[in-house]
Amino acid sequence: MIKSALNVVTVEPRDEMAGETAAPLVELVDVARHFDVSPPWLNRVLEGKGRAVLKAVDGVSLAIASGETLGLVGESGCGKSTVARLIVGLYRPTRGEIRYAGRRIDVDGARHAARREMQMIFQDPYASLNPRWRVADIVAEPLRAAPADGRPARAAIGERVGSLLEQVGLVAADGAKFPHQFSGGQRQRISIARALAGSPRFLVCDEPTSALDVSVQAQVLNLMRRLQRELGLTLLFISHNLAVVHHIANRVGVMYLGRMVETAPTKALFAEPQHPYTRMLLEAVPDLALTGKPRTAVAGEVPNPLDPPAGCAFHPRCPYANERCRREVPVLKPVRRAAGILGEAACHAVQEKRLGSTVVTQMTMRDPG
Repeated sequence: MIKSALNVVTVEPRDEMAGETAAPLVELVDVARHFDVSPPWLNRVLEGKGRAVLKAVDGVSLAIASGETLGLVGESGCGKSTVARLIVGLYRPTRGEIRYAGRRIDVDGARHAARREMQMIFQDPYASLNPRWRVADIVAEPLRAAPADGRPARAAIGERVGSLLEQVGLVAADGAKFPHQFSGGQRQRISIARALAGSPRFLVCDEPTSALDVSVQAQVLNLMRRLQRELGLTLLFISHNLAVVHHIANRVGVMYLGRMVETAPTKALFAEPQHPYTRMLLEAVPDLALTGKPRTAVAGEVPNPLDPPAGCAFHPRCPYANERCRREVPVLKPVRRAAGILGEAACHAVQEKRLGSTVVTQMTMRDPG
């Protein structure tokens, strides 16, 4: 059960998986993506301005083991979706390496081999579906896009589409309909069916439940957990909803202004958050059981990504910042929690043990049953 002042959702219990010790299926090594957002050349000359570069992702390193779910959280604009698009090849990294099953896929000619094993589920299910196509054509598109020597026959495609629709909780007859004839949750099921058409091993889920009603969110999450168990999928799950991440992810990565600031197994991160930003995010979650208890709101605004602060990007909002935080960029270093579980945090205050006791999350969370 996830209980808060805003909603009550029941989600199937998350099975503990042994993915943390397995070899990484997906690995990012110091990956960055910079966008040139400069005004036109004539405007720069007349106004006397130089080029403007947006560092959407600035040196992210992470590894996702085969069979696990990594939850990626952070405020809007922190670079979560850019990381997702870098992995699936919609963007090319400015620097760094992206590896899949031990092979680099960020160089020319290397991504094609891994393309069929990666699929993406987008946030808005209606915008990601062609409104002029019938559902059967939408789901069959990855099958028809297969190489000529591996393309199945038309009858086999129709049978496969019907099987996929039933696998996600729809019926085969729904293939004759158009996307506008379905509800939001049903459209997202269609998106999931399309993603599964090519038998992928790795799914990138970019806030797949944020556009859905609370009760429908639980149904879609339960569906994804079931499919992961049955098909052995590996997931990168991006979300703003910390309660959803708590139940679906094995590990959690917290991003702030293009950088990873903390990673840890889910239970350890929610029980003993280390980075001040992670603590502030968890304390901001409403909980009726803690009404009247003082809490620290997420202070300040995200700095301008075109002109980020020197040193630690979080220091203008951090109550523990000192002079070192204002001049030196922290790097991810191992952190051992009270339970002996290792994680990583990029924080000078954590490394210098200036934060005192950890703040237990304000969220009341229980597995159903």
